[in-house]
Amino acid sequence: MSIAIGEVIAVKGVNILVELYEESNKETLFYQGEKFKGVSIQEHILIKRGFKDIVALVQGEYLDERFEQEDGKSYVRKVELKPIGYYDQSEFYEGIKHLPMIRDVAYLMNEQQVRQIYGEADDSFVIGEILKEELPVSLPWASLFNTHIGVFGNTGSGKSNTLTNLYTTLFTNKLQALNGKSHFVVIDFNGEYTGKQLINDRDFKQVYDLDTRGGGDSKFPLSESVFWDEEVFGILFKATENTQKPFLKRVVSGRERFKDTADSLGIYTRKTVARALTSPSPKKEFAELIREIAGSVDAEELKQNISRLRWHGVKSHFYLNDANHLNGGDTDPVYVREFKRPVENITVGNLNHFAELRLRIHVQLLADLVNGYVQFDHIQPLLKRIEASLTSLERVFEVGANPVNKLLTVVSLRKSNQEIKKVIPLLLAKYYYGSHKDEVIDDSPPSHTFHMVIDEAHNILSMQSNRESESWKDYRLELFEEIIKEGRKFGFYLTLSSQRPADISPTIMSQIHNFFIHRLVNDRDLMLLDNTISTLDSLSRSMIPNLSKGCAVITGTSFDIPMVVQFERLEKESQPDSGDVDLNSLWSD
Repeated sequence: MSIAIGEVIAVKGVNILVELYEESNKETLFYQGEKFKGVSIQEHILIKRGFKDIVALVQGEYLDERFEQEDGKSYVRKVELKPIGYYDQSEFYEGIKHLPMIRDVAYLMNEQQVRQIYGEADDSFVIGEILKEELPVSLPWASLFNTHIGVFGNTGSGKSNTLTNLYTTLFTNKLQALNGKSHFVVIDFNGEYTGKQLINDRDFKQVYDLDTRGGGDSKFPLSESVFWDEEVFGILFKATENTQKPFLKRVVSGRERFKDTADSLGIYTRKTVARALTSPSPKKEFAELIREIAGSVDAEELKQNISRLRWHGVKSHFYLNDANHLNGGDTDPVYVREFKRPVENITVGNLNHFAELRLRIHVQLLADLVNGYVQFDHIQPLLKRIEASLTSLERVFEVGANPVNKLLTVVSLRKSNQEIKKVIPLLLAKYYYGSHKDEVIDDSPPSHTFHMVIDEAHNILSMQSNRESESWKDYRLELFEEIIKEGRKFGFYLTLSSQRPADISPTIMSQIHNFFIHRLVNDRDLMLLDNTISTLDSLSRSMIPNLSKGCAVITGTSFDIPMVVQFERLEKESQPDSGDVDLNSLWSD
């Protein structure tokens, strides 16, 4: 039996008003050796309705005038409750099914009853304590990690510690069981997880510390088939849909068609340059493209001769001087004397994949201009983007190798430039989602799972970026929206961490199943939570702007009711590298 503390005096919809007995204003009560917490905001109250026990949460309280005594007025304490579930045959069920009636008696709940509401804690998966009740909270890992997860909070609120705590706890308890059955990839924008975080054993952890400055030797491996893909090139070089992507497709398809032919690229290069120099309708851009091709294959003689060419604007052809004009045709004397032998001597050696790509693009553009397939002005912006990107891409990708397939892969972008930070997550998401989908497409349910964790997700999922074209932004968002909408059925799950949830696509936010919400103060962020999370009650929502560091509201499909949890602080070596600067130490004498 428990302690009776009052009676129901009003029921309005799902709002319940209870009048408390006079002796109920105590912080803690003991009864038959059991500890009960007194009535206060967010405490749990049990209301007996026949054979059903209704569980309600205290939402507010106030004093109401009762009667006047000789020494002054007397007041009665009243509390407002909201039902969150009920007990049926000693089992707790979440949701509103039963409501009390007037004069039903309300009782305090002991710690064991409260613990049953939040689930019995598994000692192996404890992540913290419920803030009010100070009861240990463990992860319902079986129903949590097969969902999309969002961890949100302002900078310094403890979201990185929460994200690390979740996965460190999982790996600590399930390392051997996960190995070979699941794969975890962390896209780490700030280099917070490259040390001993998450998994200490390097047999299960692979770190790629990508550096576009040229100072590192860590490169992400891409197989040849993945790299030579028109969709990948479209992503890497932000190609437009109608002109530049078809051009890249011709580059890739031409390589694929003749890859088994000996010296196919050398033959193609020689024939294309010869056709350009003997064309009866040359274009001014031929000279610059041939100069680039000659530089790529170290054809110095051809490069020198091309540099002497001038464009005759009136006659629309090339000339060396007043007496030496290129008039077209294989037998043109100027071509035969100055260019035929250097062109026939073009040799394509062993080029790396990036040098080969640069050569193929220039040769393909030259061939397309000769054939009249494209306008140079439509492709030139693509050339400039490719030239600007290839140097950085060579520093972060190793083409021809497959990624090391360990349980956990961390891709750090701390030392990468902004362009690579935009491209790499998109490329990795496309690569991993496509390959995983192909592997499990015939399995139902999927035989293994893939978990992609994106820290600082607003960097790539934002709808507010003004530094990219609308078409590129649409492609980027559409890919991640497809993953978060369709990935679950293929066992592909996203975990997103961000300071600004309002910047993330509403479609993506609406598909997240479970939320860990730290302190947020921006009105747009709070409004988004109101519109997105159906399981967030008004009291928990009102606490979000004032949560202390490391404290979070947890809600979602894996949790019966919202919980306010104080997360445990990890050991120093397991904490993410996101701590505050100690100015006392830094500025000390």
